Amino acid sequence: MCKDCQEDKHGEAGETLRQVGVWTTFGIWAVVCLGGALFASWQGYGGRAFATTLTTFAFLLLVTLLLAARDVADGIASRFGPGGGLFLSVCVFLFYLFYLLGTGTFQISRAGAMAGLVFVPLGLAVWAEGAAAGTWQDFLTILGIWVFVKFGPIPWWKPRSSQWLWPYPGGHLAYVLTVLVAVNVALASFLLVRRLKGTGYTIGWGNRWGLYAVGSFLVFACVAIPLAIQMRFIAFAPQWNHWSNYIRLSIAIFLFTAWPEEFLFRGLLQNCLSRASKSDLAGWWTASVLFGFAHITNLGFPNWKYVILASVAGLFYGWTWRRTGSIFASALVHAAVDAVWHFLFRTV
Repeated sequence: MCKDCQEDKHGEAGETLRQVGVWTTFGIWAVVCLGGALFASWQGYGGRAFATTLTTFAFLLLVTLLLAARDVADGIASRFGPGGGLFLSVCVFLFYLFYLLGTGTFQISRAGAMAGLVFVPLGLAVWAEGAAAGTWQDFLTILGIWVFVKFGPIPWWKPRSSQWLWPYPGGHLAYVLTVLVAVNVALASFLLVRRLKGTGYTIGWGNRWGLYAVGSFLVFACVAIPLAIQMRFIAFAPQWNHWSNYIRLSIAIFLFTAWPEEFLFRGLLQNCLSRASKSDLAGWWTASVLFGFAHITNLGFPNWKYVILASVAGLFYGWTWRRTGSIFASALVHAAVDAVWHFLFRTV
């Protein structure tokens, strides 16, 4: 029996989640943006191009965080309907044009590529509006968003230019900005147009939330670390001399890797698979395996060791998401796993 029909604010156990409010979300957003701006300034960035890029980043991050605040996404969808998704998509595209013009990198081909990446998913969502979750349009949109983040729109005439869409500053923010655009597009398509329930796109927690998250991380560590060492995938190599970077890197992993991946693979893919198959178990296992295969190109192709370990990780992340009803919990587990890997182990 599929349990995905429950509301966003409830976990598998049915407990109500407590969520952060709008003003707390604004505070988090301001701290992240200010910290990023100060760090970039310390690195020597400045001028109009830098200000334009920072403004674009700030807008995309604000939407990413704000729609996870209490009642914001539901309120927008209820008041404006699909128009809210259309408005957000138009804003994303306009801010991209602002970025191109402000950094002096405008090209018709870049603008056209971004228009397709933003509005095609929106069109698919409008096409499927009113249909039960798990339509072919839903899965095609999820696949397209994953391809966009994983590979980027790489022109055939520039096969080595994965930063083509975001050339300033030297492609260094290409991944971060691509991820934020992808999350914004997914939010417009699934939360505002499709109004998909059960995504768990919240910054929230429940009474047993910490138990599920910590327990999931510890059990996974007990399983995955010996397995990865036995497979000669990792080796114990702590980087104690880099401890000062731990907090900054952990926050970056959470915001730009763990949170987007949990939204895509748990909140959207596992959710839709469970609804389409009418089985939580089928959705959980299938999404976990697909999560594993999504990593097959990491550190060389085909990397079957990565596929196996990522599939196992996906099982724990998916379980945490279902038990807590929030991608915040599964993203914290995900980020903790990645951070421990970066600081305590090296890939063999």
